[in-house]
Amino acid sequence: MTPFGARMRELRAARGLSLSRMAADLNISAAYLSALERGHRGRPTPGLVQQICGYFGLIWDDVEHVKHLAARSHPRITLNTAGLSPEVTWLANDLAAMIRDLPDDGARDLRNRLAVLCGKEPE
Repeated sequence: MTPFGARMRELRAARGLSLSRMAADLNISAAYLSALERGHRGRPTPGLVQQICGYFGLIWDDVEHVKHLAARSHPRITLNTAGLSPEVTWLANDLAAMIRDLPDDGARDLRNRLAVLCGKEPE
């Protein structure tokens, strides 16, 4: 499941909506919505993200948060390390090999550490 899919499922559940009802209301197929929610489809289009935010009546920071989640929800990532250092390539390969074994709290910690190492604010 992607971060966007998890948030969409939370919003749906909080309002007691079925997946088929939401899909019908948005005029998209239930199969597509289910695949998007489960992370079996790529990132949603900006237009669909906006439509979903409107559907749930989200405003300001909530809309920005959902857009942020959508931007980080591509389920099939390709890392191109051409031209980067051997250490970076090694890291990318290790991450690809071990990602399935990484617990959620470990992933969160690693994301925060990477942000700090790159001079960014952890989330």
